[in-house]
Amino acid sequence: MGEAAERLKLLSPEEYLAWEERQAVRHELLEGVPHAMAGASRVHNLLVGNLYVLLRPLARAKGCRIYTETVKLRIGRATFYYPDLMVVCQGEPPHSHYEENPCLLVEVLSEATEAIDRREKLWRYREIPTLQGYLLVDSRARRVEAYTREGEEWLYRVAEAGELEVPCLGGRLSLEAVYEGVGV
Repeated sequence: MGEAAERLKLLSPEEYLAWEERQAVRHELLEGVPHAMAGASRVHNLLVGNLYVLLRPLARAKGCRIYTETVKLRIGRATFYYPDLMVVCQGEPPHSHYEENPCLLVEVLSEATEAIDRREKLWRYREIPTLQGYLLVDSRARRVEAYTREGEEWLYRVAEAGELEVPCLGGRLSLEAVYEGVGV
């Protein structure tokens, strides 16, 4: 007996955006293939909220837009992600459901997403010409990792206490404030 084969239909950006609006669960699109997203924990939600509260005044002072979790980032022709936090400081939004030119991206690490955030997203995010920084915020320990663009190179820094410089927005981020009320 032979095995049944199923053709994989790659979605165009337009098909994905229309399809995604009808879904009960959010999906990221990787080169035309949709992938369901894992649900977020309470700690994840608290960290994203703390980061938004801390970064919003800096973003507003620079005339930037700041988004959390439900606005897509389009990368290339057929890839869309939902960053946990995204700051965009230039141009008008290209579409009502996504942005394209962030200067800062933040992902909160969890067991379910860490490998993707560290490999796939890091690799793809670094190719965005406007991106100045990518922060990885650990949900299991007080630890923030920062990838920052300096000219043509990317520098890696880790903060486990004190403050961390915020790429793109200028200013500093207190780890005490990031993890306030989180219990990590």
